Order: sequence, then structure tokens, then C-alpha cells
Amino acid sequence: MTASTPPPSPDGGVTTTFRERLDALIGAPVGSTGGSTAPDPVNQPMIRHWAAAFEDDNPVYTRPDIAASSRFGGIVAPPLMLQTWTMATPRITGIAERGGSPVESDGNSVLAMLDEAGFLGTLASNSEFEIERYLHLGEIVSSRTVIESISDEKLTRLGPGHFVTWVTTYRDEADGVVGRQRFRILKFKPGPAA
Repeated sequence: MTASTPPPSPDGGVTTTFRERLDALIGAPVGSTGGSTAPDPVNQPMIRHWAAAFEDDNPVYTRPDIAASSRFGGIVAPPLMLQTWTMATPRITGIAERGGSPVESDGNSVLAMLDEAGFLGTLASNSEFEIERYLHLGEIVSSRTVIESISDEKLTRLGPGHFVTWVTTYRDEADGVVGRQRFRILKFKPGPAA
């Protein structure tokens, strides 16, 4: 199946409308692998760099002596680092040809389908985190991302478009949920320059 070939409908027929094709992707994994496992465990150097970049002086992130006597019992990662641990290592070669995507794609994504339909513009709208617990040094995080919703076409100041929301669930090595992230973008048909 490619972005130009309609997927089968739940009843075994072939979907025909653009909306049905979009609806068939709701609940589907994002990306060709369906999930990601962190290449490295939660570690102090990455936490230190993050805390420095954001000028976050919370001692439970960088001071073992203070962190040990905290409610966490040791160093923890800043909660919004959650996405950092499982991000794909970017493949620089060919990034322009992939429209800025850091990794290869099989072309069977909602974004490819919307691009093909002329919704070429992309604007990040918002990101929401739900943190179940803080991560400790040495933990290995995995994630799985699925399409949560695709709006009907909306008329925006940028042009007509669809809001696409995906949710990533982050888990520890025991398969316990440590957090979730909802990320929403607007895929739009750019209008003429004002």
C-alpha cells in the first residue's frame, strides 16, 4: 500500500474518499518500525547538558548528595526530557530530500498522504506531556507512537488544513508507562503570499 493507494476498509472493501483514507490511519503506528527503544540508558551527562541548556538548577538533576536525600532517593531526569531518550539519531545525508525528516520513511504515513493531497505546509501547533513518574539513572525507555486524531478540513489564516495529533507512550523496561506526549501539527495548503 502506498499513500496513493487506498487502504482496505474494516469491512474488507476499498475506501474511496479522502476522509475514509485519513480515518483508516487513526490508531495506526507512526513510522515504519512502530516503536523505538532508547539507544542509551538515562544518564548523567545528557541530564547535565539538558539542565544547563535550560538553566534549570534543580539539584535533583545534577547533585547526587542532595538528590539522595530527596523524595526520589537519587538523581532523576527532568520530566520533559522524556522524548529525548528515544529520539532517532538523525541521518544527515538526504535530509533535504526527505523534507527535513531526520530518518527514512516508507512513504505510507498520514503526512505523506496529506502532502500528496496538496497539504504541503507543516506548522507545529502544540505538545502536551503527562508524566507518570520521573526516570532514574540507568533506566532504558521505549516508546510507541500512534495517530490519535485527524481533524476535518479547517479553514485557517495559513490556508485550508487538517490538524493531526499523535500520542507517544513511553515505557520502562518492565513495560510500565512512565509518560505520554501528545503532539499536534497543522498540515495546510499554503495560500498566496500576502
